[in-house]
Amino acid sequence: MTRLIDSLSTTDALAELFSDHSMLQAMLTFEVALARVEARRKIIPKSAAEEIAKAARPDAMDVSSMVQETRLSATPGVPLVKALTQLVRTKNPVAAGYVHWGATSQDACDTALVLLLKRAQPILESDLLRLEKLLRRLADQHGQTVMPGRTLLQAAGPITFGLKVAGWLAAIHRGHIRLKASFQESLLLQLGGATGTLAALGKDGIQIGKDLAKELGLNYPEAPWHAHRDRLANLLCSCGVLAGSLGKMARDISLLMQAEVAEAAERTGPGRGGSSSMPHKANPAGCTQALAAINGVPGMVSAFLSAMVQEQERAVGGWQSEWPIVAGVIQRTGLAVAAMAEAAEGLTINPARMRANLDATRGVIFAEKATMLLAGKIGRDAARKLVEEAVRRSSDEQRRFRSILSEMPEVRKHLDAAALRNLESPQQYLGVADEFRKRLVDSTKDSKES
Repeated sequence: MTRLIDSLSTTDALAELFSDHSMLQAMLTFEVALARVEARRKIIPKSAAEEIAKAARPDAMDVSSMVQETRLSATPGVPLVKALTQLVRTKNPVAAGYVHWGATSQDACDTALVLLLKRAQPILESDLLRLEKLLRRLADQHGQTVMPGRTLLQAAGPITFGLKVAGWLAAIHRGHIRLKASFQESLLLQLGGATGTLAALGKDGIQIGKDLAKELGLNYPEAPWHAHRDRLANLLCSCGVLAGSLGKMARDISLLMQAEVAEAAERTGPGRGGSSSMPHKANPAGCTQALAAINGVPGMVSAFLSAMVQEQERAVGGWQSEWPIVAGVIQRTGLAVAAMAEAAEGLTINPARMRANLDATRGVIFAEKATMLLAGKIGRDAARKLVEEAVRRSSDEQRRFRSILSEMPEVRKHLDAAALRNLESPQQYLGVADEFRKRLVDSTKDSKES
């Protein structure tokens, strides 16, 4: 269950995944698998492995005591091994001597974290595929829906909503591809023993490691990575970039939802997007969730990068700081993906308002077009001077831009009535917007759709 304090930084599924029970289970999964592999290799008795498997139950452990002991030992691995050994000892004192055989506490902790990451990947993957599918549909539906482009938050030349959505889609898709690759790179067993040589297991060390990786469904690295955190860092950086792209989409939609703009709106309903004091409001709930979640991601990624500078073969404080950082980044990224998928699914678009907002500029957003038409006749500098004067008069007199231009003799000399009449047609000043939209959408079609 998600704690109230974490409600805007995780989903229920990811909160459960990184819960105490889940973390304990992952560490115990490592210990049981290690014992089974070692028993098959006749390094420990088969009976010992069986007793270890029977005793390895999270609900049999006192989490509060383990928290206190973790602070004393500076690693969760020590109290975990102690608690498991005690549970085994109550049934078989001899078998208790084979718990955690040849491993070190960081092996259990790192592998447990990787096992949780393996479970987290399909959760994020499912929501990302859903979001991409929804955005692809929106981009295709609105390929010809014209709207004002906005640069520096000011009205600029026309674009299509389909192009805007395709931009969100392509950036999120690229982030998805990076994330998938970095997950794959990170799903590695950690088994190195005290100093990363597996000396306690002798010549069988590599084979045991390979067998253990296979047992756990993980990849086997070239060597233990106790003090080399680059793969995990790459995963978190990929989350950071993806979070930024999700935030871009959330920021754009929330701006389009402003009452003064009103070009798009998230789905509303009982309890969704409402205000405690203003019944008329329909707030951007999904965008707010996403932006709240990702606000903490850059700082967490930075903290992980700082912790990469780890001493010698095993670090003092570096890897020990990672659990909450990794869990926080994954959960926040996961919430942002889920929130934006929900927002996209219920997003309504108002093409009439988009056109009205174009018209509300009185046509001055076509100043670039007018300049380019005149520049070929009288030169760019002279054209710009005429157009700037027309823009100023349009603002001062609250009249349409083309009407002002049609009254200027220097303009009428070079632009006929048809050119002036069509000057403010947004469909005739979209350039290659639709080609760009199609290219962006096509670049995302290698993903599987659910």
